[in-house]
Amino acid sequence: MNIFRLTGDLSHLAAIVILLLKIWKTRSCAGISGKSQLLFALVFTTRYLDLFTSFISLYNTSMKLIYIACSYATVYLIYMKFKATYDGNHDTFRVEFLVVPVGGLSFLVNHDFSPLEILWTFSIYLESVAILPQLFMISKTGEAETITTHYLFFLGLYRALYLINWIWRFYFEGFFDLIAVVAGVVQTILYCDFFYLYITKGTSGLVCLVPVVLGSVRSLLAQLLCPISCSSVPQSRTGFRKITLCCQIKFHIRIFSLVSYKDTFCFPKMVHFIV
Repeated sequence: MNIFRLTGDLSHLAAIVILLLKIWKTRSCAGISGKSQLLFALVFTTRYLDLFTSFISLYNTSMKLIYIACSYATVYLIYMKFKATYDGNHDTFRVEFLVVPVGGLSFLVNHDFSPLEILWTFSIYLESVAILPQLFMISKTGEAETITTHYLFFLGLYRALYLINWIWRFYFEGFFDLIAVVAGVVQTILYCDFFYLYITKGTSGLVCLVPVVLGSVRSLLAQLLCPISCSSVPQSRTGFRKITLCCQIKFHIRIFSLVSYKDTFCFPKMVHFIV
């Protein structure tokens, strides 16, 4: 195991622990997408079924068990223990538009047409888009707590480190998994703008992203661009306005996340990050 994979695993674990501690300490799951956590639980369940068929190492087995246990613990906290604080009104992403296409793709593009291999492939594809309900929820509420941004950062860092891990393994071990690499690239791209925001939010202003046109949810054909009113964007010489209230600062940024506008998906929308 190389250092990039190890640090990637630790970043992944840090993201999960940060989220669990946030929910437990605040006794609230406000701002957390239960649908994203359900998708991650499904990802780990379908990926680690080989726990019953093979043993690679104590580290490997331990990490798999930790991921599965933590994912279901998070789902339990959101949907049962702290259900009263769950904001289901804003967690409205249609996950069937992720699960169904991913399921079909895993049957068509895989390494081996066997149950375990198809489920493993399904988990790889699903993980690449499982964060979308969380980004979608942030775009609807218009704000994200600092702890949530830390969670997203470490989750994205985990995927970025895994990309480096795959490059390392290709050059030094001759290993290359096209399915994992492509899915990892897609997932990392979803975090790219967030990385930029996370690193520069203290000194930069508005992060302007090129609007991306996505298909209509219902028709899957109509393509509309989400309009943004210039008057709604705070302006100043530095490109952003700081509002100090009860030791909080809101940074107005544009995030690379899905926004529901009537029947369409479109980019982007103003989001307030509270620190």
